[in-house]
Amino acid sequence: MRIALIHALRHSPPPIEAAFARLWPEARLMNLLDDSLSADLARDGRLTEEMTRRFLTLARYAAGTGAQGILFTCSAFGPCIEACARDLAPLPVLKPNEAMIEEAAKLGTRIGLLATFPATLDSMPPEFPPGVTVVPRLAEGALAALDRGDAAEHDRLAAEASKALADCDAIALGQFSLARAAPLVAAATGRPVLTTPESAVRKLRALLGA
Repeated sequence: MRIALIHALRHSPPPIEAAFARLWPEARLMNLLDDSLSADLARDGRLTEEMTRRFLTLARYAAGTGAQGILFTCSAFGPCIEACARDLAPLPVLKPNEAMIEEAAKLGTRIGLLATFPATLDSMPPEFPPGVTVVPRLAEGALAALDRGDAAEHDRLAAEASKALADCDAIALGQFSLARAAPLVAAATGRPVLTTPESAVRKLRALLGA
């Protein structure tokens, strides 16, 4: 099966490709990246109709290549991705967070949300079901560290920020690029840690009956 992966951060492909290699190695992957989307969102501070149009262009292109499922990895663009899902129905189109949110909600009613991209902490909490309290936490400086190639500092900052979430039932990592820090976050908090890549691959594989 061909699965299209659509990214708005250049750090997102490696963790999702690694998750597919572990959990669904038979899938054939294609990657589409427009990292200007995240830059424009950081600049504008809000989602725009133009961003939705650009997402639709990417999604329609992916569908046109024969992709049997589409996974977006950009967690700050929920409404744009929902527009793509409506446009391409019944083709399976997954938001990056939905599978992880479903798994997190089964682990408790107080979920820590750790992110490195500030807009994620605005867009993602409303996606959790009623009855779940989301405790947001930004790992300040972590994304900048990753941008300059300092992965170890990224992971350290993520783990340090996560200590404020140690009283939660579980911790959800809000960026695909944060998956690499999961072991350190678990060690720092002693809590179950969920990552978007592995949750997403499990759900997409189940949806397609693979």
